[in-house]
Amino acid sequence: MGEKASADVGVIGLAVMGQNLALNMADHGFKVAVFNRTTQVMRGFVAQHPDTPGGLVGCEVLTDLVAAVKTPRKIILLVQAGPAVDAVVQQLLDAGIDRDDLVVDCGNSQWTDTIRREHAYAGRCQFFGSGVSGGEVGARFGPSLMPGGNAAAWTHLEPIWNAIAAKVDEQTGKPIETGTPGQPVTDGVPCTAYIGPNGAGHYVKMVHNGIEYIDMQLIAEAYSLLRYLLGAQSNELAEIFAQWNDGNLDSYLIQITADILRQRDPGHPDGFLVDYILDTAQQKGTGKWTSINALDLGIPANAMAEAVFGRCLSALKEERVEASIHLSGPAYTYRGNRDDLIAAVHDALYCAKICAYAQGFQLLRAAQPEYGWELDLATIASIWRGGCIIRARFLQKITDAYKRDPGLVNLLLDPYVNAQIQQGQSQWRAVVTLAAQAGIAAPACMAALAYYDGYRSAWLPANLVQAQRDYFGAHTYERTDQPRGTFFHLDWPAPGRPQQVIPTSRPSTAL
Repeated sequence: MGEKASADVGVIGLAVMGQNLALNMADHGFKVAVFNRTTQVMRGFVAQHPDTPGGLVGCEVLTDLVAAVKTPRKIILLVQAGPAVDAVVQQLLDAGIDRDDLVVDCGNSQWTDTIRREHAYAGRCQFFGSGVSGGEVGARFGPSLMPGGNAAAWTHLEPIWNAIAAKVDEQTGKPIETGTPGQPVTDGVPCTAYIGPNGAGHYVKMVHNGIEYIDMQLIAEAYSLLRYLLGAQSNELAEIFAQWNDGNLDSYLIQITADILRQRDPGHPDGFLVDYILDTAQQKGTGKWTSINALDLGIPANAMAEAVFGRCLSALKEERVEASIHLSGPAYTYRGNRDDLIAAVHDALYCAKICAYAQGFQLLRAAQPEYGWELDLATIASIWRGGCIIRARFLQKITDAYKRDPGLVNLLLDPYVNAQIQQGQSQWRAVVTLAAQAGIAAPACMAALAYYDGYRSAWLPANLVQAQRDYFGAHTYERTDQPRGTFFHLDWPAPGRPQQVIPTSRPSTAL
């Protein structure tokens, strides 16, 4: 096993993410004790990497790992979310970890589980939940890290997280290129920061994923519109996305979309891989969690929900194929200018993307009183500038917006963001109209526009909805000529009865 109590940090779980995080830490000079349930995996991993700067210490049992890590111990869990996390923590407690030792769950755990675990393990260890975004490459060379737990205990984890996180340029906010094995990036601002207590880190990671869902859906809708309206081939679309990546749509997801669209299919060298991939998108649940939580908190994250529903609809492949035989849409041929359409879809994508971020940050704002957190929205935006899947040029503008006004109610109300929407909304509306006329599904783009139009409306037809609720269920209503918070009920006539004088509405205590 090696010298006892010589390791700076321990890692449990050596699937791809666990291995890459361990190597990332070792590249930065930290000695890493590693354990895997299948011992042969651990042995092979250590044997394959004998010369990391920090060094790897292979541990065959958890008591060896606990003995190998210096106190206060920092032990990183990369095991499957759910019961496995609790099982491993209990095994660590049995193996002798102390109340001051940090156990850091870096899986995609639900934030409510993290809140429960911090409470359940209080006094026996310092349980942390840290969001990790960036995929396999990010884990290896620099992810975005979102830790939540005890603030005092964070000081022990902070040097490691600052070292291994992605880095951005201090002046421009642009990501610094990833390093190479043994030569990590050390300059720049790390894409990590203390988020808050208990489940705050995992919650912020969940919202990140909710934004990721809609960002991907919006890009897919832009691809669909250009593909069908222009009849463009994948390599042509790749060039369009590559050009967009040089402007205000600059982002990791736009960049990889261009790469994907260029990729030839290994089995059909004359064709493109994307054209042979079945149109059914899977999901792991974080987008669904975000949408459910938005409903629970009363936040209108409709575009995020549409991105989840878009994947659900895609999964009904056989039903859709059958329905396509029986259900018809409009006969439409686009006869406009090619470059004009490309520019319009660009602006629609940008405006809808802004609304996606607005919904995500609106949800973060609403979560604070609900869960007792104080989230720094500017800092959250800043640590998403590099390493994570949604990293994008626009995140610097979001960072700036919340630095200017930490109490900003909605991102759309920031002067810069507002100006961007005003500049692009006519094109956005034209694209939504065009999609409807052509019968091309663009649910997320349409939902984002509905969100924008609803949010900017001083009046909505909800007065009629509330009257209906009072009519059939005596649910009461507020009045425009009375102070907010005073509720009324009307004794409505029975349906179909002749018009009659109705008693004046009266205050009600039934809510």
